Amino acid sequence: MVLLEFSISPMGTGASVSPYVARSLDIIDQSGLDYQLHAMGTIIEGELDEVLAVLQQCVDAIAEDCDRVTCTAKLDYRRGHSGRLQSKVASVEDKLGRKLKT
Repeated sequence: MVLLEFSISPMGTGASVSPYVARSLDIIDQSGLDYQLHAMGTIIEGELDEVLAVLQQCVDAIAEDCDRVTCTAKLDYRRGHSGRLQSKVASVEDKLGRKLKT
């Protein structure tokens, strides 16, 4: 399984990118993959081909009306492990003995 954290930004569209974030999140949500939106990007969990396909769809959707799109992405592949969106946070919280803001 793979965790893919990414952030996509259209260039030349002004200061606010929330309409483009919403466009991407609609694609991510409809994919059926587990995900978490945070203030600086989104993390999705799935098989490598699944998460890369979602990333491609998001880039394509932003590029529909933007001449330039930037994307930062980070992959964490770990064979045989799923549910890591929650378990990685839970592991840190366990070591601290308290819940953290997530």
